Amino acid sequence: MLITIDDYFDLDKIIDSGQTFRACKINDNLYRFISMENVLYISKDSSDKSCYNVSCSSDEWENIWYNYFDLDRDYKSIKPEEEFTKTCYDYSKGIRILKQEPFEMLISFIISQRKSIPAIRTSIEEICKRFGKPFHTSHNEDIYLFPTPIQLAKDNSNELSQCKLGYRLPYIMDAVTTISNNPHFLSDGYNMSDEELLEHLMSIKGVGIKVANCIALFAYNRLSLAPIDTWINKIINSKYKGISPFDNYGENAGIIQQYMFYYAITHKNKI
Repeated sequence: MLITIDDYFDLDKIIDSGQTFRACKINDNLYRFISMENVLYISKDSSDKSCYNVSCSSDEWENIWYNYFDLDRDYKSIKPEEEFTKTCYDYSKGIRILKQEPFEMLISFIISQRKSIPAIRTSIEEICKRFGKPFHTSHNEDIYLFPTPIQLAKDNSNELSQCKLGYRLPYIMDAVTTISNNPHFLSDGYNMSDEELLEHLMSIKGVGIKVANCIALFAYNRLSLAPIDTWINKIINSKYKGISPFDNYGENAGIIQQYMFYYAITHKNKI
């Protein structure tokens, strides 16, 4: 099916922006995204730079992927004026804040602590292979879905310990136990304020303010929240005299944060 996206949309930047760890580039013009039990293959159409070929039906695109890619939001309308923010914006535009599944984001960002993006991907793929449901895709690929809390709860930590999790293992076990004992724990977050949601998430062992902000941004679409990691902290200190710029961007703070983060990890010598 052919679809049109008129707003900023760059698949390479989205995949490498540090918000999703299972999306991948299959070849020069084919990308794969996984959302729960849905798998999307998407490629650019040669006839028009705003057209894309997608592997799903029109109903699936409208009901799942349109929302997943946050396509209701006009990213072109964001117009930063400060010089460094504009530099990040001009370089990183095309990134969109994905609306992802909360449990996957919870486990993924617990794992992300003090790990590089490639190492995070390796650990997550190993967890999926050991615990996730096998899935044969429309493009004849055999993959594994991200495991559910019930699937992970069956482990006694022996197999999980083989997934290169290090000190994060007891945090993941606590998260799995918490969600298994309270199946509505994550869905309850949709009805909470930003402050309530962050506090709620931080009740899980190993979830600090940075990880909670990442989960809130990438699973609950709380775009006014801007996670502060090592790279963003360097930017705040080197470019903004130690004063966070994100209050100036209101509901777009999380988008600006992603633009800055992507710029930082691709221009390490300039931060």
